[in-house]
Amino acid sequence: MKKQILVLTCLLVIAQLASAQKIVNRDSLAATLEVWVNVPVVTPGLSNADAPSDATILYNGHGLGAFQKRDDSPAGWKIDADGAVTDIKGAGDLITKEAFGSCQLHLEFREPAEVKGNGQARGNSGVYIMGKYEIQVLDSYNNPTYSNGQAGAVYKQHVPLVNASRKPGEWQSYDIVFTAPQFKENGDLLSPARVTVIHNGVLIQNNVTILGPTDWVTKPKYEKHASKLPLMLQDHGDDGNPISYRNIWIRNL
Repeated sequence: MKKQILVLTCLLVIAQLASAQKIVNRDSLAATLEVWVNVPVVTPGLSNADAPSDATILYNGHGLGAFQKRDDSPAGWKIDADGAVTDIKGAGDLITKEAFGSCQLHLEFREPAEVKGNGQARGNSGVYIMGKYEIQVLDSYNNPTYSNGQAGAVYKQHVPLVNASRKPGEWQSYDIVFTAPQFKENGDLLSPARVTVIHNGVLIQNNVTILGPTDWVTKPKYEKHASKLPLMLQDHGDDGNPISYRNIWIRNL
């Protein structure tokens, strides 16, 4: 009987040691999958709309020093009493002095409270990433137009998944994640641009492939360009489009 107890005790100890060895081996294997690198620390804003600590502030209600016209002269849009910057007919596009490539962009826009026009003639503007790839800005609240030209469309390329537009006069937001295209030395396209767009907190473009620079008449076609280019906010140049922007910031990726 004592021998049986001794044998059982030995077997139990062996089983426990084997189990412990398995745990050690598993932990050792798990450790081989761990990656230890220095991850930059970024302080987030108080809300999702606030700029994080590593963002470039393009407009926060206190001047248009980050922007200029196409001819490098001072930006001609007006700053309103509430801190918004509003397009004036014929003022020209707002173009950043700094160039950007792959980026995370946040901006807020407001369509005119007084509705004028319809379709593409109602609150028309555009966010041109790298000055070439347009995310449409339009009053698409109860305003039918061609689907790849409504608010949140990659203009004339990708229809938004849903129409998340708010009423005219209410502030809206775009959060955009953009991956810049890459080109070979000979000018051939290596990888196309891609973009994700969140409109008023709703995903409307899910990492779609951009077919080329925006053009309203011809099919898009890539041509080699710099890895970083200025951001542009469009002055559509006609009536019914006194679009307003605020809280514009961008992060290089």
